[in-house]
Amino acid sequence: MLKVISFKICPFVQRVTALLEAKALDYEIEFISLANKPQWFLDISPNAQVPVLVTESGRALFESDAIVEYLDEAYPALLAGVDAEQRAIDRAYSYLGSKQYLVQCGTMRSSDETAYLERSAKMHKPLSNIAAAKADGKFFNGDQLSMVDIAWVPVLHRALIVKQHTGVDLLAPWPALQQWQANLDATGLFAASCAEDFEAAFIDFYLASTTSLGQLKLVSSSGSCCAPAPASVSAQSQAKLDDACASGSCC
Repeated sequence: MLKVISFKICPFVQRVTALLEAKALDYEIEFISLANKPQWFLDISPNAQVPVLVTESGRALFESDAIVEYLDEAYPALLAGVDAEQRAIDRAYSYLGSKQYLVQCGTMRSSDETAYLERSAKMHKPLSNIAAAKADGKFFNGDQLSMVDIAWVPVLHRALIVKQHTGVDLLAPWPALQQWQANLDATGLFAASCAEDFEAAFIDFYLASTTSLGQLKLVSSSGSCCAPAPASVSAQSQAKLDDACASGSCC
C-alpha cells in the first residue's frame, strides 16, 4: 500500500493526499513532528522535508511536485486524452498554485493587520490570473477534476476555514474563485484529504490570539455564529513551527 509521511497542517502534503483521494487510491499516512524529525525519516528523505511518498514497491519519493506527477503517471489519470500542450499548461497553473502555499501561510501568521494586508497583496495577481484562466464549469478545466484543481485545494481550503472563523475572505474580489472553492468543497476533498483534527490544529496555529486573524476570531467568537476560540499553542511551540515553516520543512 502507498504510504504518506506527513506533517498535519502542511499544504504540500494535502496536495498529495487530495490527489490520492481523487483517484480513490488506498494509502496510509504517518504524521511526524517537524521540530523533532525521527532518524528513519531523515534516512529516506534527502531534503528532510515532507511529504514523502513510499510507493507500493517500497521506494521513497520526495518533493510534492515529483510525487503528484508520479501518481498521475503511475495510476489512471484524472483527465484522459490530455495532449502534451494542455498537460504543460495544467502543470504551469499547478505550479502557480503550489507557489502560493508558503505565501498564504506567512499571510495567515501575520501578527498585525498591516502585515496581513501587505502579505495577502502578494497573492492578488496569482489569484486574478487563475480566475481569468479558469474554464466554464465546476472545476478548472470544466466539469471534471484535473491536476490544477488538486494543486489549488490547499489554498482554497485554508481560505474557506479563515472565512468561516473570521469573516475575512481572501477570494472576495473573484466570485469565480468563490464558486470554484464551493464546488471543490462539495466533492468532499477538503475534508477527506486532511486528518480528522486538522481544522482544530489549523485554528490553534493560524488563528491563535497572537495573529491578526486570530484577534478577529476572538472578536467574532462573542457572537452565536462562531465557536469559542481554542487555547493557543505555547509560545515555544509557535516558535518551533514558525522556524519549521521559514526553513522550508515542507516542499
